[in-house]
Amino acid sequence: MSSDKSTVSGRYIVIVGVCSFFIAVAFTLLSEYFASHLNSIILALVFLLFITTVNILADVVGTAVAASSHAPFNARAAKKVKGAKHGLMLVKNADRVANIANDVIGDITTAVSGALGISIVAQIVRTNPGSDKFWLNVLLTATISVVIVTGKACGKRYSLRNPDKVVFFVGSILAGFENLTGISFFRRPRLKNRQKVTK
Repeated sequence: MSSDKSTVSGRYIVIVGVCSFFIAVAFTLLSEYFASHLNSIILALVFLLFITTVNILADVVGTAVAASSHAPFNARAAKKVKGAKHGLMLVKNADRVANIANDVIGDITTAVSGALGISIVAQIVRTNPGSDKFWLNVLLTATISVVIVTGKACGKRYSLRNPDKVVFFVGSILAGFENLTGISFFRRPRLKNRQKVTK
């Protein structure tokens, strides 16, 4: 881990636990909607591909943040390079970022991928009564596992070789999102309150 001091507190653990519950519910409802209500195997497969892609990319980010260091981002932040400050904040909060990316998002999307796979198999059997449900489940589950494991292996290889590039790229996205919406994922000191105190 790039930071010696953990930023994970008891309050953070409770918040992450509660948020994980609602994220899991949201993803599960979406997967059920795509698999059942739309009655489209193609759309369900597209959503399954989306979920597995999110899983792999989250693992890439979590691994890169844990492997990165402060130095290159301090230098870029001093030069006011867009995304450098956000990249530095990601590295400073590496334990939290890695937990959210690898554990929260990773585990939830893995579970949802399995559930969505089962729903897709049920839909295939419904439209093709002669299909063998058992072997379809085995085949689709194995395929999902291969895609996730292989994708994560390739992602880890890249992120461990280029951690700073990955973190800077994510930092640039966060900076752009903040400029567009005004929403920041990191707490900042309230300068107005400080100025009032000094006065």
